Amino acid sequence: MIEDLWYKNAMIYSLDLETFMDLDGDGVGDFNGLIRRLDYLQFLGVDAIWLAPFQPTPNRDNGYDITDYFGVDPRLGSGGDFVEFMHQAEKRGIKVLIDLVVNHTSDEHPWFQNARDPESSKRDWYVWSEKRPEDWNEGMVFPGRQEATWTYDKKAKAYYFHRFFKFQPDLNMDNPSVRQEIRRVIGFWLQLGVKGFRIDALPFMIESVEPGKRKKERRYDYLTEFRTFMQWRSGDAIMLGEANVLPEESQRYFGDEKGDRIHMMFNFYVNQHLFYALASGDVRPLAEAIEATSDMPETGQWAQFLRNHDELDLGRLTDEQRKHVFEQFGPEEHMQLFGRGIRRRLAPMLGDRRHEELAYSAMFSLPGTPIIRYGDELGMGDDLDLKDRDAVRTPMQWADTLNGGFSTADDLVHPVISKGVWSYEHINVAAQRRDPSSLLNWTAKMIRLRKECPEIGWGKCTILDTGSPHVLALRYDWRGNTVIVMHNFDKIPHEIALEPGVEGGERLSNLLAEEEHESGEDGIHRMALEALDYRWFRVGGLDYVINRGRSMIKK
Repeated sequence: MIEDLWYKNAMIYSLDLETFMDLDGDGVGDFNGLIRRLDYLQFLGVDAIWLAPFQPTPNRDNGYDITDYFGVDPRLGSGGDFVEFMHQAEKRGIKVLIDLVVNHTSDEHPWFQNARDPESSKRDWYVWSEKRPEDWNEGMVFPGRQEATWTYDKKAKAYYFHRFFKFQPDLNMDNPSVRQEIRRVIGFWLQLGVKGFRIDALPFMIESVEPGKRKKERRYDYLTEFRTFMQWRSGDAIMLGEANVLPEESQRYFGDEKGDRIHMMFNFYVNQHLFYALASGDVRPLAEAIEATSDMPETGQWAQFLRNHDELDLGRLTDEQRKHVFEQFGPEEHMQLFGRGIRRRLAPMLGDRRHEELAYSAMFSLPGTPIIRYGDELGMGDDLDLKDRDAVRTPMQWADTLNGGFSTADDLVHPVISKGVWSYEHINVAAQRRDPSSLLNWTAKMIRLRKECPEIGWGKCTILDTGSPHVLALRYDWRGNTVIVMHNFDKIPHEIALEPGVEGGERLSNLLAEEEHESGEDGIHRMALEALDYRWFRVGGLDYVINRGRSMIKK
């Protein structure tokens, strides 16, 4: 039903409208501004845009407290502006994914206001308790920023449950009327051309909550229900889940063998071990994480990423591993958040161009579909003077003009970075677009390369032995073709010995340089990788297309 499984070999770009491009000059980005920048995203090689929430909101949590699921926040434009944006994106072959934030609503949402009346038909749309539950101050998502997960409402004369902030009451997903309304929300945006939904806080969304019951059941069948509805309405639309869970749990979200639940999930487990490899130079835990997340339904796919709009979560690492990453990338307390993460952008964390290239080359080569956060293609910095997660949510830097070309307003939604090495005067699209050696042009080149290697999105991944704990080598086989990608995470050179293990493996063609590498008579390639080096090879020559469909794996 999913046309061509387009998401298997796509490039997804994550952005927040309010910080991307302001066209009307009010200091807040908008749909008309985004429309003006679609040609830039097309140049970059973007296949799909993932939009942060843009619906009406009191905006106490970056738009994740929604008051109307069927509208557009007036600060960002109108419904008509959204339709024009969809039209312009479609003209350029760019698909659109939007956030589906239905774990909770704003406490100003009409549903919640109605539910505060004990006699209301909406009462059971939320989770209530007449007495304060024993676990009222347990399970907070934002420790140190939240005081409770149950809050008393005087008008309702009861406590309501909220996994997040108290102004974000949780919806009762066990209520069939709530799920029916969510299907209406999905259907509404599908009708306007949206091709997918990034589902916020997925594990909490499907969790059944009962007052006083600490162990909460997760209703994975609700995901099957939403997927079935969605694909009857739009055969090529997808669900992308935000679920920071252990590998053995992930199959439940994809749908085990049937693959009838979500299509994609962010691979937080590999992401965290990738940062450990970047911090330590040791790739062995990363290789284990890749192996641990290798099993999934045929239509499933991982979403691989480096940074997102939140903190870099390190909660799945061991205490020792997390300490090491903190020491390398967030050594000062104000760089850390919630005791588990780092609130910095990629470029300031890594510190130099060679590390950035290594990190992005590695991410592009991981099994799955890459997602880039706006500005990271430039090496944008952060503003640690801003509160919590806002440090990585500064406006896009387009030029060395007023406010980095983001807006002509005096007062901006967030201050643009205007001081130091990360300022818009030094780092901006206009300057890097004209510089052939810029990080922006390098990123565009790597995106093209990644899309020319569908083996990574579609094929089987095998971890090859390199003889070094610092060099990760991945082999991808698909339809008779093979790609091998190597990365040296260490700050010193290493020589490796590698046996491709496929027919024709005695010859490797470098995809980034004019180089043909021949193996020894024993079929083993011996090569030196410089510090923080990366290599992309095709097995055999570059006439690989003619081989597609033939089996090359040795029996």
